[in-house]
Amino acid sequence: MNTILFDLDGTLLPMNTDVFMEIYFKEIKAYFNEFTDGDIFIQNLLSSTKAILENTETKTNKEVFMCDFSNRISEDLEFYNEKFDSFYDSAFLKTKASIFDNKLVPEMIKILKEKGYTLAIATNPLFPLKAILHRINWAKLDPNDFMYISSYEKNCFTKPSLNFYKEILNDLHKSPKECLMVGNDVQEDLIASELGIKTYLIENHIINRDTSEIKFDYKGNYEDFYNFVKNLPYL
Repeated sequence: MNTILFDLDGTLLPMNTDVFMEIYFKEIKAYFNEFTDGDIFIQNLLSSTKAILENTETKTNKEVFMCDFSNRISEDLEFYNEKFDSFYDSAFLKTKASIFDNKLVPEMIKILKEKGYTLAIATNPLFPLKAILHRINWAKLDPNDFMYISSYEKNCFTKPSLNFYKEILNDLHKSPKECLMVGNDVQEDLIASELGIKTYLIENHIINRDTSEIKFDYKGNYEDFYNFVKNLPYL
């Protein structure tokens, strides 16, 4: 193993996901309510996001979203592009209230870099890169420490599709046996094991949508994973 793929929300960035989503939808609705009907905007946003989740073609998630969204609005699409861009540098920042500080996370990444591991952020690519970079910074991490960061501009698939993980492996030129997927979402992160990628379940902010048996290679809280990292060999 020489490569570690990390989920972001609830993994590298400890957070209350419910609070994050509550703030996010409140703020984006209020922001766009100045320009259009806020309720209709949210309906369109959710419908176009669903189009991303259901996409099976090799179009980027942004292309799929914008194509679907453009069919639902009467205004110019470029107007919305500009407003989305502005939102993620302004009102979106209020979602930071949903996160928790964890001093072990930056230390883990520092140790892994020193030991020579390739690091990648495999967050579900439903957000623009700038929204992801904000959250990486909130975790007190340097985006430059990661060889790969998934985003809706770059990726063509989403979790829990295996194509999402295949996409990352292809871009990194890595085989499944070289990788470890670290995440807190049972359905979206541990599914990487079906490709032969070993998995580590972070239990602090676990998300599990059913009662099926949970299969993983490793599991533990942040302190457990920190010790796991310390015991990994230098490459």
